[in-house]
Amino acid sequence: MGKQKFYDTAPKKERVVLVGVALPGERAEQTKEYLEELDFLVQTAGGLVEKTFVQRMQKPDRATFVGTGKLEEIQAYVKAEEIDIVVFDDELSPSQLRNIERELQVKILDRSNLILDIFAGRAQTAQAKTQVELAQLQYLLPRLTRMWTHLERQKGGIGMRGPGESQIESDRRMILEKITLLKDRLKLIDRQNETQRKNRGQLIRVALVGYTNVGKSTIMNMLSKSEVFAENKLFATLDTTVRKVVIENLPFLLSDTVGFIRKLPHHLVECFKSTLDEVREADILIHVVDVSHPNFEDQIHTVNETLKDLGARDKETIMLFNKIDAYVSPEVEETGEEPEAPLTLEDFKRSWMAHENTPALFISATQKENIEEFKQLLYDKVKAMHIQRYPYDKLLY
Repeated sequence: MGKQKFYDTAPKKERVVLVGVALPGERAEQTKEYLEELDFLVQTAGGLVEKTFVQRMQKPDRATFVGTGKLEEIQAYVKAEEIDIVVFDDELSPSQLRNIERELQVKILDRSNLILDIFAGRAQTAQAKTQVELAQLQYLLPRLTRMWTHLERQKGGIGMRGPGESQIESDRRMILEKITLLKDRLKLIDRQNETQRKNRGQLIRVALVGYTNVGKSTIMNMLSKSEVFAENKLFATLDTTVRKVVIENLPFLLSDTVGFIRKLPHHLVECFKSTLDEVREADILIHVVDVSHPNFEDQIHTVNETLKDLGARDKETIMLFNKIDAYVSPEVEETGEEPEAPLTLEDFKRSWMAHENTPALFISATQKENIEEFKQLLYDKVKAMHIQRYPYDKLLY
């Protein structure tokens, strides 16, 4: 017998170029942070970022998003390096997509399309799959003129021009009918979920909220001793997971929700509002913050704005600063020098983070640091709410 040949069956990563526009008033560090997040999104989607282009402008160009000179620079690099995809860090209009595609002759994605693609790969339940499909069709509808438009070929058709006006009109009608069907299906799922929530309505409900990839699922696993999927990627969790947790003698319900992100596509926010009912109907929110992230303050603001949109901003909230073991002070990060000593738990408790957020706790979920204090505070909050709601419940006495 001859030697057996082994072939590499792993899919080849698509090579990607990122493009961003820095607007007036936007600091260089902010622009860098935004594009690093876009890079992480591309990695989550399975791509490999080769280069990033940034142009400072008063506002994005109406026709091509970036200026003519910058587009020519991108075009030269894409051609020379045989790049597969160019991703823009903002939502592009249908005309911008068409014009840029004509110039660069490669697949063009914007931030919204990239996030939709990640959500499509992560959706597991019927509800999540329906929500993502609805958001994809709503995104696709105004962009039909630049794509192959048969729904059967939708996955392979990104970047292709439409075959003709009559076919576009036919497909538009098909998509509108499918959108109506998906909305009806979501209403049915929502009614079923509402019934489930009513059935468990007697227990106090606590919801984990926060930016994507801050450690919510790890905390969920730690408190509930369950195996919720946790991974160092954006949007590892799409479906809301609810577990019954008991601390000492006190049971309550804990839910882990989809992470928030800046510039989350409007279609997704609308479609996932039903999933976020767990946030709206929770009694207590645990706002998890990745304190090791250099721009965690911006992430806090993004989450607070999203909670405000959901009508959940005024709920009882515990600020939980996670990953204290990985925290690096801004001064150390700027100079690159080694810190004299890592911050202690007492240092964190004396910081502005503790003074400006009440109550605020500092933990490391992976290192199990300060977990007992967190559990005690959570127990006290749930117990106080339980006694207020059910004053004659002998369970607690």
